[in-house]
Amino acid sequence: MIGRLRGLLAWKQPPYLMIDAHGVGYELEASLNTFQSLPELGAEVVLYTHLAVREDAHTLYGFANTAERGLFRNLIRVSGVGPRLALLILSGMSVDVFSRCVREGDTTALVRLPGVGKKTAERLIIEMRDRIGGLDSLPATITLPGDLSTTTTATPRDDAISALVALGYKLPEASRMVQSLNTEGLASEAIIRLALQSSVHR
Repeated sequence: MIGRLRGLLAWKQPPYLMIDAHGVGYELEASLNTFQSLPELGAEVVLYTHLAVREDAHTLYGFANTAERGLFRNLIRVSGVGPRLALLILSGMSVDVFSRCVREGDTTALVRLPGVGKKTAERLIIEMRDRIGGLDSLPATITLPGDLSTTTTATPRDDAISALVALGYKLPEASRMVQSLNTEGLASEAIIRLALQSSVHR
C-alpha cells in the first residue's frame, strides 16, 4: 500500500495531478480541497494517498491531510458510495462541514451535492455517525498529456468545465454552472470552487 508521496508537482488539472518522485511519475486524483493547497508546478509537495484496486484499474487518490483521507476511506465503506462519489463529496464540502451535516442530520445540505440523492444522504448520516468522531482531530475523462511540457490552448473556463464533467456533472450542466459565473482573471481551480459553491447554495 502506498501511504504517502513526496516529490515535485509535475502536472495538475482537476481532479488529476502528477507527482514526480525520483524520476517516477505518479498519477493521482484529488479533491478540490486538496487542489486548493497545492503549490506551483515544479515545487515539492507531500500528499497522503489511498490506492483503490479493481480488476480493471489501480487508482491512486491524493489528500492534503490525514483527516481528508480518513473521511474518504470511511465514505467508500458506505453502501452505494464509491471512490468517485466520495471524491465529489470532498470537493463540495470540507471535513468539518461534512461532519457537522452528519451530526445535525442535515440531509438538505448533502443532497445539494451532485450524485447525492435523498436516500444516499440519509444513508451517509446513519452510517457515518459513529465514524466521524476522530476525523476533526486528525491533522467523462480528462486524458493526461503524453508530454508534460506540451502547452495547451484551453482556457481556465474550459479546464473548469472538463474537471466538473470528470467529477460527475453532465456537460450541459457543467457548462451552465461555469457560464453563470464571473470568472475574469480566475484560475481553473478557483472557477471550479465557485461553481461547486454555487451548486450547493442554490
